Amino acid sequence: MVVDLDKIKYQTSDPQDMFGCLKDMPQQCRKAWDLAGKFKLPDDFEAINKVVILGMGGSAIGGDLVGSLALSESVIPIIVVRDYNLPACVDEKTLVVANSYSGNTEETLSAFGQALKNDCKKLAITTGGKLARVAELTGTPVFKYEYPSQPRAALSWSLLPLLCFLQKLGVVKDKNKDVKEAVDILTKLQPEISPDVATSANPAKQLAWKVYGNIPFIYGAENLS
Repeated sequence: MVVDLDKIKYQTSDPQDMFGCLKDMPQQCRKAWDLAGKFKLPDDFEAINKVVILGMGGSAIGGDLVGSLALSESVIPIIVVRDYNLPACVDEKTLVVANSYSGNTEETLSAFGQALKNDCKKLAITTGGKLARVAELTGTPVFKYEYPSQPRAALSWSLLPLLCFLQKLGVVKDKNKDVKEAVDILTKLQPEISPDVATSANPAKQLAWKVYGNIPFIYGAENLS
């Protein structure tokens, strides 16, 4: 059966409005970066020699991307933990970041609970849930945001605040210009990949046809992997 991508009723095939989230990504990237820039980190966060990011699923992806971006310029290790337990290397010079969209991720809460019993520096990034409540009760800085979506669609919020905070701490170089360029590119792409744009002029639909019926093989090197 041949599918005409120009005649599909995308609204009925996208009940969770993933397209709306993708369309909104440039604005969310800009908002996430600006709000993170205004968020004050404790002064003692600057005395760290490693960063441990706790997360699962989409929240952990933000940590992976930050780690890849920082690989060539960070002089301290950045470790992403998808587990119930903290690494044994966590100490008073470690920044532990609990990154959970819902704030109720079981593994993240477990590891964060262990961090609360440790002398490490602690930070929470979430929309709310138990993580926000525990962070507030224990005096842990918590960066809260609002973005109703599937966690996998909230990449701008799991990635850019992390990157901004590492920039503030001097772990990575100034990324303001890079973020602005990325947002500008995403904004430019918006009208080109809209469902209303015909396949002949729509790179997203053309890519969908190339992938259809095949198994995609994606490869990359360094931070692109």
